[in-house]
Amino acid sequence: MFNTRHQPRIGEAQPLQEGLRVVTAPNASPMTFTGTQSYIFGEGEVAVIDPGPEDERHLAALLKALEGQRVSHIFVTHSHIDHSPLARRLSEATDAPVLGFGPSGAGMSEVMQGLGDLSGGEGVDADFRPDILLADGEVITGAGWALEAVHTPGHMSNHLCFAYAGGLFSGDHVMAWSTTLVSPPDGDLSQFMASLRKLQARGEARYFPGHGPVLEEPQAMLDYQITHRLEREAQILAALPGEVPELTARVYQGLDPRLLPMAARNVFSHLIDLCQRKKVRTNGPIRFGGCFELIK
Repeated sequence: MFNTRHQPRIGEAQPLQEGLRVVTAPNASPMTFTGTQSYIFGEGEVAVIDPGPEDERHLAALLKALEGQRVSHIFVTHSHIDHSPLARRLSEATDAPVLGFGPSGAGMSEVMQGLGDLSGGEGVDADFRPDILLADGEVITGAGWALEAVHTPGHMSNHLCFAYAGGLFSGDHVMAWSTTLVSPPDGDLSQFMASLRKLQARGEARYFPGHGPVLEEPQAMLDYQITHRLEREAQILAALPGEVPELTARVYQGLDPRLLPMAARNVFSHLIDLCQRKKVRTNGPIRFGGCFELIK
Protein backbone atom coordinates (compact mmCIF):
# COMPACT_ATOMS: atom_id res chain seq x y z
CA MET A 1 0.00 0.00 0.00
CA PHE A 2 2.72 2.48 0.95
CA ASN A 3 5.21 3.89 -1.54
CA THR A 4 8.50 4.57 0.24
CA ARG A 5 10.59 4.69 -2.93
CA HIS A 6 11.28 8.39 -2.96
CA GLN A 7 14.66 9.99 -3.65
CA PRO A 8 14.12 13.68 -4.36
CA ARG A 9 16.99 15.97 -5.26
CA ILE A 10 17.01 18.16 -2.18
CA GLY A 11 16.97 21.88 -2.96
CA GLU A 12 16.35 21.44 -6.70
CA ALA A 13 13.12 22.28 -8.52
CA GLN A 14 11.85 19.03 -10.05
CA PRO A 15 9.02 19.02 -12.62
CA LEU A 16 5.99 16.84 -11.87
CA GLN A 17 3.71 17.81 -14.75
CA GLU A 18 3.14 20.84 -16.94
CA GLY A 19 2.91 23.91 -14.74
CA LEU A 20 3.92 22.13 -11.54
CA ARG A 21 7.30 21.77 -9.86
CA VAL A 22 8.39 20.71 -6.39
CA VAL A 23 11.32 21.74 -4.18
CA THR A 24 12.05 19.42 -1.24
CA ALA A 25 13.36 20.95 1.98
CA PRO A 26 16.45 19.53 3.76
CA ASN A 27 14.49 18.43 6.84
CA ALA A 28 14.22 14.65 6.46
CA SER A 29 13.25 12.80 9.66
CA PRO A 30 11.14 9.85 10.83
CA MET A 31 8.13 12.21 10.87
CA THR A 32 8.81 14.22 7.67
CA PHE A 33 10.15 11.31 5.58
CA THR A 34 12.38 12.77 2.81
CA GLY A 35 11.50 16.37 3.69
CA THR A 36 8.73 18.91 3.27
CA GLN A 37 7.51 19.41 -0.29
CA SER A 38 7.08 23.01 -1.48
CA TYR A 39 5.12 23.22 -4.72
CA ILE A 40 5.37 25.87 -7.43
CA PHE A 41 2.08 25.97 -9.34
CA GLY A 42 1.63 27.78 -12.65
CA GLU A 43 3.96 29.38 -15.15
CA GLY A 44 5.22 32.94 -15.29
CA GLU A 45 2.94 34.14 -12.50
CA VAL A 46 2.87 31.36 -9.94
CA ALA A 47 1.59 30.24 -6.56
CA VAL A 48 3.71 28.53 -3.90
CA ILE A 49 2.06 25.88 -1.74
CA ASP A 50 3.67 25.21 1.66
CA PRO A 51 6.91 27.25 1.75
CA GLY A 52 8.19 24.93 4.47
CA PRO A 53 10.38 25.23 7.57
CA GLU A 54 12.47 28.17 8.68
CA ASP A 55 15.63 27.17 6.83
CA GLU A 56 18.04 29.45 4.96
CA ARG A 57 18.97 26.71 2.49
CA HIS A 58 15.36 26.05 1.59
CA LEU A 59 14.57 29.75 1.21
CA ALA A 60 17.55 30.12 -1.12
CA ALA A 61 16.44 27.08 -3.13
CA LEU A 62 12.90 28.43 -3.50
CA LEU A 63 14.08 31.88 -4.56
CA LYS A 64 16.41 30.31 -7.11
CA ALA A 65 13.57 28.20 -8.51
CA LEU A 66 11.38 31.32 -8.72
CA GLU A 67 13.86 33.47 -10.64
CA GLY A 68 12.20 35.19 -13.59
CA GLN A 69 8.70 34.51 -12.25
CA ARG A 70 6.25 36.50 -10.20
CA VAL A 71 4.73 34.92 -7.09
CA SER A 72 1.11 36.05 -6.79
CA HIS A 73 -0.04 33.83 -3.89
CA ILE A 74 1.50 31.79 -1.07
CA PHE A 75 -0.80 29.01 0.17
CA VAL A 76 -0.30 27.13 3.46
CA THR A 77 -2.02 23.80 4.11
CA HIS A 78 -1.53 23.99 7.89
CA SER A 79 0.63 25.57 10.55
CA HIS A 80 3.07 22.91 11.66
CA ILE A 81 6.65 24.15 11.79
CA ASP A 82 7.72 22.06 8.81
CA HIS A 83 5.12 23.71 6.54
CA SER A 84 4.33 27.31 7.44
CA PRO A 85 7.20 29.31 9.05
CA LEU A 86 8.95 30.25 5.80
CA ALA A 87 5.74 31.77 4.44
CA ARG A 88 6.36 35.16 6.03
CA ARG A 89 9.91 35.51 4.72
CA LEU A 90 8.91 34.36 1.26
CA SER A 91 6.09 36.89 1.36
CA GLU A 92 8.53 39.65 2.28
CA ALA A 93 10.82 38.63 -0.58
CA THR A 94 8.06 38.42 -3.21
CA ASP A 95 5.30 40.80 -1.98
CA ALA A 96 2.81 37.94 -2.30
CA PRO A 97 0.09 37.48 0.35
CA VAL A 98 -0.10 34.38 2.56
CA LEU A 99 -3.37 32.48 2.39
CA GLY A 100 -4.65 29.87 4.86
CA PHE A 101 -7.66 28.78 6.86
CA GLY A 102 -6.52 30.68 9.93
CA PRO A 103 -3.94 30.72 12.71
CA SER A 104 -3.09 27.67 14.77
CA GLY A 105 -6.21 26.57 16.61
CA ALA A 106 -8.66 27.87 14.02
CA GLY A 107 -11.37 25.28 13.47
CA MET A 108 -10.64 23.43 16.72
CA SER A 109 -13.64 21.67 18.28
CA GLU A 110 -14.93 22.56 21.74
CA VAL A 111 -13.78 19.19 23.08
CA MET A 112 -10.21 19.82 21.93
CA GLN A 113 -10.24 23.38 23.21
CA GLY A 114 -11.11 21.99 26.63
CA LEU A 115 -8.02 19.76 26.71
CA GLY A 116 -5.62 22.68 27.07
CA ASP A 117 -1.91 22.50 26.24
CA LEU A 118 -0.88 18.85 26.02
CA SER A 119 2.68 19.66 24.91
CA GLY A 120 2.78 16.94 22.30
CA GLY A 121 5.88 18.32 20.61
CA GLU A 122 4.56 18.07 17.04
CA GLY A 123 5.82 21.58 16.36
CA VAL A 124 2.92 24.01 16.08
CA ASP A 125 3.72 27.36 14.46
CA ALA A 126 2.06 29.63 17.01
CA ASP A 127 3.09 32.74 15.07
CA PHE A 128 1.31 31.81 11.84
CA ARG A 129 -1.11 34.51 10.71
CA PRO A 130 -2.40 34.37 7.11
CA ASP A 131 -2.92 37.66 5.31
CA ILE A 132 -6.05 36.23 3.69
CA LEU A 133 -8.39 33.73 5.36
CA LEU A 134 -9.85 31.03 3.15
CA ALA A 135 -13.24 29.42 3.67
CA ASP A 136 -14.10 25.87 2.70
CA GLY A 137 -14.99 25.80 -0.99
CA GLU A 138 -13.50 29.19 -1.79
CA VAL A 139 -11.79 29.37 -5.19
CA ILE A 140 -8.70 31.53 -5.76
CA THR A 141 -7.67 32.27 -9.32
CA GLY A 142 -4.29 33.24 -10.73
CA ALA A 143 -2.70 33.53 -14.15
CA GLY A 144 -4.01 30.43 -15.92
CA TRP A 145 -4.83 28.47 -12.76
CA ALA A 146 -7.49 28.13 -10.07
CA LEU A 147 -7.32 26.45 -6.65
CA GLU A 148 -10.26 25.48 -4.46
CA ALA A 149 -9.72 25.50 -0.68
CA VAL A 150 -10.99 22.27 0.87
CA HIS A 151 -11.10 22.39 4.67
CA THR A 152 -9.88 19.01 5.95
CA PRO A 153 -9.37 19.29 9.71
CA GLY A 154 -8.05 16.28 11.56
CA HIS A 155 -4.28 16.24 11.33
CA MET A 156 -4.57 19.85 12.41
CA SER A 157 -7.69 21.95 12.88
CA ASN A 158 -6.68 24.58 10.29
CA HIS A 159 -5.67 22.04 7.64
CA LEU A 160 -6.61 22.80 4.04
CA CYS A 161 -6.18 20.82 0.86
CA PHE A 162 -6.09 22.70 -2.44
CA ALA A 163 -7.87 21.23 -5.46
CA TYR A 164 -7.54 21.99 -9.15
CA ALA A 165 -8.77 20.22 -12.27
CA GLY A 166 -7.55 16.66 -11.86
CA GLY A 167 -5.31 17.09 -8.84
CA LEU A 168 -5.19 17.96 -5.16
CA PHE A 169 -2.45 19.27 -2.89
CA SER A 170 -3.19 17.10 0.12
CA GLY A 171 -0.75 18.49 2.71
CA ASP A 172 -0.38 15.99 5.54
CA HIS A 173 -3.97 14.75 5.40
CA VAL A 174 -3.32 11.94 2.90
CA MET A 175 0.15 10.80 1.82
CA ALA A 176 1.60 7.90 -0.17
CA TRP A 177 4.38 6.88 2.22
CA SER A 178 2.56 6.62 5.56
CA THR A 179 -0.61 7.04 7.54
CA THR A 180 -1.18 10.45 9.10
CA LEU A 181 -0.47 11.51 12.67
CA VAL A 182 -3.52 12.70 14.61
CA SER A 183 -2.33 14.22 17.88
CA PRO A 184 -4.71 16.09 20.24
CA PRO A 185 -5.58 18.83 20.78
CA ASP A 186 -4.48 20.14 17.37
CA GLY A 187 -5.30 16.76 15.84
CA ASP A 188 -8.87 15.51 16.10
CA LEU A 189 -9.76 11.98 15.01
CA SER A 190 -13.47 12.71 14.70
CA GLN A 191 -12.67 15.55 12.30
CA PHE A 192 -10.03 13.46 10.54
CA MET A 193 -12.42 10.65 9.69
CA ALA A 194 -15.02 13.12 8.44
CA SER A 195 -12.39 14.78 6.25
CA LEU A 196 -11.32 11.43 4.77
CA ARG A 197 -14.93 10.74 3.80
CA LYS A 198 -15.22 14.25 2.41
CA LEU A 199 -12.31 13.57 0.05
CA GLN A 200 -13.82 10.22 -0.89
CA ALA A 201 -16.73 12.13 -2.42
CA ARG A 202 -14.39 14.14 -4.65
CA GLY A 203 -12.83 13.00 -7.91
CA GLU A 204 -9.26 14.30 -8.08
CA ALA A 205 -7.07 11.67 -9.74
CA ARG A 206 -3.67 12.56 -8.24
CA TYR A 207 -2.65 13.85 -4.82
CA PHE A 208 0.48 15.91 -4.23
CA PRO A 209 1.25 15.50 -0.51
CA GLY A 210 3.34 17.49 1.91
CA HIS A 211 5.88 14.66 2.14
CA GLY A 212 6.88 11.83 -0.13
CA PRO A 213 5.92 10.80 -3.65
CA VAL A 214 2.83 11.66 -5.66
CA LEU A 215 -0.18 9.58 -4.69
CA GLU A 216 -1.41 8.03 -7.93
CA GLU A 217 -4.41 6.10 -6.54
CA PRO A 218 -5.86 8.38 -3.86
CA GLN A 219 -9.22 6.63 -3.55
CA ALA A 220 -7.48 3.38 -2.64
CA MET A 221 -5.45 5.19 0.03
CA LEU A 222 -8.55 6.91 1.41
CA ASP A 223 -10.26 3.53 1.70
CA TYR A 224 -7.17 2.09 3.39
CA GLN A 225 -6.87 4.98 5.86
CA ILE A 226 -10.49 4.63 6.95
CA THR A 227 -10.19 0.85 7.29
CA HIS A 228 -6.89 1.22 9.16
CA ARG A 229 -8.44 3.61 11.67
CA LEU A 230 -11.42 1.35 12.26
CA GLU A 231 -9.08 -1.60 12.81
CA ARG A 232 -6.98 0.47 15.24
CA GLU A 233 -10.14 1.41 17.09
CA ALA A 234 -11.01 -2.27 17.46
CA GLN A 235 -7.51 -3.01 18.80
CA ILE A 236 -7.79 -0.24 21.38
CA LEU A 237 -11.23 -1.40 22.49
CA ALA A 238 -9.84 -4.92 22.92
CA ALA A 239 -6.89 -3.59 24.96
CA LEU A 240 -9.02 -1.68 27.48
CA PRO A 241 -9.04 -0.90 30.35
CA GLY A 242 -5.87 1.10 30.90
CA GLU A 243 -3.99 4.36 30.62
CA VAL A 244 -2.56 5.69 27.36
CA PRO A 245 1.05 4.42 27.77
CA GLU A 246 0.07 0.83 28.58
CA LEU A 247 -2.60 0.76 25.88
CA THR A 248 -0.02 2.03 23.37
CA ALA A 249 2.42 -0.74 24.34
CA ARG A 250 -0.29 -3.36 23.84
CA VAL A 251 -1.49 -2.02 20.50
CA TYR A 252 1.85 -1.02 18.92
CA GLN A 253 4.00 -4.05 19.72
CA GLY A 254 7.36 -3.97 17.90
CA LEU A 255 7.13 -0.30 16.89
CA ASP A 256 10.34 1.73 16.52
CA PRO A 257 10.82 3.20 20.04
CA ARG A 258 11.39 6.66 18.52
CA LEU A 259 7.80 6.61 17.27
CA LEU A 260 6.12 5.46 20.49
CA PRO A 261 5.37 9.00 21.76
CA MET A 262 3.56 9.76 18.51
CA ALA A 263 1.77 6.42 18.66
CA ALA A 264 0.56 7.31 22.14
CA ARG A 265 -0.94 10.51 20.77
CA ASN A 266 -2.74 8.48 18.11
CA VAL A 267 -4.14 6.17 20.79
CA PHE A 268 -5.28 9.18 22.82
CA SER A 269 -7.03 10.62 19.76
CA HIS A 270 -9.00 7.38 19.39
CA LEU A 271 -9.93 7.40 23.07
CA ILE A 272 -11.25 10.97 22.84
CA ASP A 273 -13.33 10.01 19.81
CA LEU A 274 -14.65 6.91 21.58
CA CYS A 275 -15.57 8.95 24.65
CA GLN A 276 -17.51 11.38 22.45
CA ARG A 277 -19.34 8.44 20.88
CA LYS A 278 -20.20 7.05 24.34
CA LYS A 279 -18.28 3.79 23.81
CA VAL A 280 -15.56 4.54 26.38
CA ARG A 281 -15.44 6.49 29.63
CA THR A 282 -12.68 7.84 31.83
CA ASN A 283 -12.26 8.79 35.47
CA GLY A 284 -13.08 12.49 35.43
CA PRO A 285 -12.47 14.92 32.56
CA ILE A 286 -10.79 13.58 29.42
CA ARG A 287 -7.03 13.88 29.90
CA PHE A 288 -3.87 12.13 28.69
CA GLY A 289 -3.16 10.71 32.15
CA GLY A 290 -6.64 9.32 32.67
CA CYS A 291 -7.69 5.68 32.93
CA PHE A 292 -10.10 4.55 30.22
CA GLU A 293 -12.59 1.69 30.20
CA LEU A 294 -15.41 0.32 28.06
CA ILE A 295 -18.99 1.40 28.64
CA LYS A 296 -20.90 -1.86 28.87
